[in-house]
Amino acid sequence: MSTSTNDRRRFTGKHIVVTGATSGIGRAGAHRLAAEGATLTLTGTNPHRLEALRGELPGATVLANDASSPAAGDDLAYAIDGGIDGLWLNAGAAALGTVDTLDADTFDTLVATNLRGPFLHLATLTPQLNPDAAVLVTSSTSAYEAAPATSLYAATKAALIAAVQCWAAELAPRAIRVNTLIPGAIDTNFRDFMPTETRTSFEHNVIANVPLGRVGTPDEAASLAAYLLSDDASYITGSRFTIDGGLLRN
Repeated sequence: MSTSTNDRRRFTGKHIVVTGATSGIGRAGAHRLAAEGATLTLTGTNPHRLEALRGELPGATVLANDASSPAAGDDLAYAIDGGIDGLWLNAGAAALGTVDTLDADTFDTLVATNLRGPFLHLATLTPQLNPDAAVLVTSSTSAYEAAPATSLYAATKAALIAAVQCWAAELAPRAIRVNTLIPGAIDTNFRDFMPTETRTSFEHNVIANVPLGRVGTPDEAASLAAYLLSDDASYITGSRFTIDGGLLRN
């Protein structure tokens, strides 16, 4: 007999921290973790979405925390009381532009959010990670796709994949696992910054290369994230987990 999500209380008694939890995969993950009994600390930047999340998950601690800020890691560490059993570094930002249109502001924003943010969050929260804790870092299939106009975004996400290999080795003596979640085309608001025509064309081109012929759902990605944060994945570290409908075929 299969076991439903609500019957699987894998996170009872566990404190899980999720950055970028107010929309998309992070929000779906927060709901999944809550359903499985987790005590949650969730972050985001949009005031309306933060307030909505508080209403959806009244038992969670929901905090404003901007991953692009140099103080983001210190601020979050200060706000968290006690140990952490799972840390999902999911906050991120995206922008399109060919290399000849790149400017310093766009470069600094994406690097600050997608790269410095996870680095500093992990740096300041590592002392609070309990033995046998799990760390999950969200990257993107963009790191491998070589799509035009995505070079900066892809570079930040590729750097995270490399960093996770090092973090897994560094934290292994404390029995802390570190893995990478690599989503492909997932039906979220993450590409809302694109003009409608550009987004439609982009998604059509991606889906045309997905063997399953559709985008994934946030719940599907959240299911994989929950597995990697749980004790079910207790012998997995330094690994990359792609959820992309077969786009990369790896």
